[in-house]
Amino acid sequence: MKKSRLLTIITYAFLTFWALIVLFPFYWMVLTSVKDYGAYNAEYIPKFFTLSPTLQNYADAFTTVPLGRYLLNTLLFTLGTTALMLVVITLAAFAFARLQFAGRDIVFTLFLALMMIPNELVVITNFTTITNLELRNTFTGLILPSVTSVFYIYLLRENFAQIPDELYYAAKVDGTSDLRYLRKVMIPICRPTLVTITILKIIECWNSYVWPRLITDDADYYLVSNGIQEIRENGFGRANIPAMMAAVVVISLPLVILFLLFRRQIMSGVARGGTKG
Repeated sequence: MKKSRLLTIITYAFLTFWALIVLFPFYWMVLTSVKDYGAYNAEYIPKFFTLSPTLQNYADAFTTVPLGRYLLNTLLFTLGTTALMLVVITLAAFAFARLQFAGRDIVFTLFLALMMIPNELVVITNFTTITNLELRNTFTGLILPSVTSVFYIYLLRENFAQIPDELYYAAKVDGTSDLRYLRKVMIPICRPTLVTITILKIIECWNSYVWPRLITDDADYYLVSNGIQEIRENGFGRANIPAMMAAVVVISLPLVILFLLFRRQIMSGVARGGTKG
């Protein structure tokens, strides 16, 4: 009994210590964002608190660059990409999981082999394609390369495959079409996984950096990642770190809220995706 209690205490102590390590960068980011510019530069030894917090850094973050417009562009890019990707991967996963056609397993194996291709090669190919189509500095050019994902198709296909075949055969006897069966039966059953994929894709799009930097040089199509880089290139980020941290807090806050609201669905979807049978 004492050994079990001691083990529990040690476990919680370790988890608490690890949580502090994980959360400390977020604390430091928020703390820096509310420090006065002069006080921050006067700190020869960084302080872990401030007695005179200020919100001026947040105002500076929005006035130095059009951060509000970049946030709107990022929202449009994220929602458009995620919506199109959900349609594509759902139909692809349904085809691989339920439809019968010649060479299905071979095609799926070859499809999975695409995950072995380095992302750098994919970026180069996509850049060449988008440039040849004259889609640079457009939302279409931003969105198109990200509307599918081999990993998400695989994850969703494994979930679809767990649904008993008897449900599908019964639906076909009743005259239900494949698309209606997908919409009325498979999608509701696999909703936790779809929610997880949606949230992960939103986070991926929101944090996207390389592709937006590569395909856009028009400020009208800049995303928040471009905005942060623009602050650095203008010299403002180097001279006024608190204001730059304020911009990072504003950009990170929507993702933190999203995760807190849907954390149970994310865990449920991941657990379901790892369960077979």
